[in-house]
Amino acid sequence: MLFRSKIDLWLAIVLIGAVIIALAAAFATLQRASGAALLPVIIIAIGAVLPIWTLASTIYMIENEALLIRSGPFRWRIPVSSITRVEPSNSVLSGPALSLTRLRVEYGTGQSILISPADRQGFLRAIASAKSASTT
Repeated sequence: MLFRSKIDLWLAIVLIGAVIIALAAAFATLQRASGAALLPVIIIAIGAVLPIWTLASTIYMIENEALLIRSGPFRWRIPVSSITRVEPSNSVLSGPALSLTRLRVEYGTGQSILISPADRQGFLRAIASAKSASTT
């Protein structure tokens, strides 16, 4: 099952603002550059592509007895059998979550990750179902 990340409006505005600033900085640098355009390319790649990639691709999938998390260039694979707890969180710590309405997924030996599925209840049901299937 595929679950998209909930996206808080304020975060979308911040990320789109970062893209605009990066593009403006790259344009200004290109205007002054005498031929070497490496710096603007780096600015665009980091400052524009990464936020757009993150906004467009943050998803959570439950398949083959694993929770797969994708956010921009980052990937996590967590075996469902290793998940020990899933609980609500409003933590501001970093994670592949585009909303502060989050779930803290605890797994393994003291590891955790913060996610923000838009369909929170559906996600919790899917995890419970996958966990029960992995124990049979």
